[in-house]
This record gives sequence, C-alpha cells and structure tokens, in this order.
Amino acid sequence: MHTLYLLSVTLHILAAATWVGGMLFLILVVVPWLRRGGRSGAARFLHETGVRFRDVGWGCFALLAVTGAFNLSVRGVHLADFGDPRWRASSFGRAVTVKLALFAAAVALSAVHDFWVGPRATRALSHDAVAPEAQRLRGWASRLGRANALVALALVVTAVVLVRGLG
Repeated sequence: MHTLYLLSVTLHILAAATWVGGMLFLILVVVPWLRRGGRSGAARFLHETGVRFRDVGWGCFALLAVTGAFNLSVRGVHLADFGDPRWRASSFGRAVTVKLALFAAAVALSAVHDFWVGPRATRALSHDAVAPEAQRLRGWASRLGRANALVALALVVTAVVLVRGLG
C-alpha cells in the first residue's frame, strides 16, 4: 500500500506541476510575446495552444481529483470527517477544506474560461479583432486566466501547509 501511495503522491505532484507550470508559461511567456504585435496568426496560435492546454489541464484536474481522494483516504481522511466540527477545526482539517475549496474554484474558473468566455472571445477576435465586443471578451478571458493562476498558486501554498504545517 505504501508504494501505491507514493506513486499516487508522485502523480498528484506531476499533475499539479503540469497544470500550474503550463498556465504560468502561457501567462508569462506566450501571451506577452504575442502582444508585442506583428505576429501573423497570433490569435490562431493562442487559440490552438489554449485548446491543447485545455485538454491537458482537464486531464490534470481528473488526475488530481482521483489521486487527491486516494491520498486523503490513505492518510485516514474520510467523507464523514467533513461533518465533524473537531476535525474541521484542526489545522489539518482546515488546510484540507481550504485546498478543496480552492480546487473547486479552479475547476469553476477553468470551466467558465475554457467553455464559455474563451470560445466566444476566439470567435469574436477572428471575426473583428478590434471590435469592442472582441476586446471585452479578450479582457475577460485574460482576467479569468490570471485569477485562475492566482488560485493555482494559493493551492500550491495550501498543499505545502497541508504537508508541512504552519509552525
């Protein structure tokens, strides 16, 4: 069982690193490079990169959910614990609860970005990139991506607290 747990933790960390690292790469490298202008096909490149990363990201979410649930169960956390006020008040219980809430926020932000705002922005930008609606949607997609990156970084911090504690 210990070997399976170590494999699960390793997969969990790799999925988190892939998701967070990919998001930061898009935000810190790809988008600023494309915004410099003069890049023919920039909107198409960003769309195709985003669609590919969307598939990777949702795969990471699935892997994180499965390995996270398994890792908690190995550590003795069960669904009934979330109904126990003493467990929720413990530092470990609080960290788990915060991490799960942040994960839910990341999934929700990703869903809105990936399946609603992003596709609408892409269509609007490909139709008329300077139109006010296209710019408004592009702005929303950008803000959602940045908000999700901040949630992802908060998840990393919470994961460290979960494993190492606050003190």
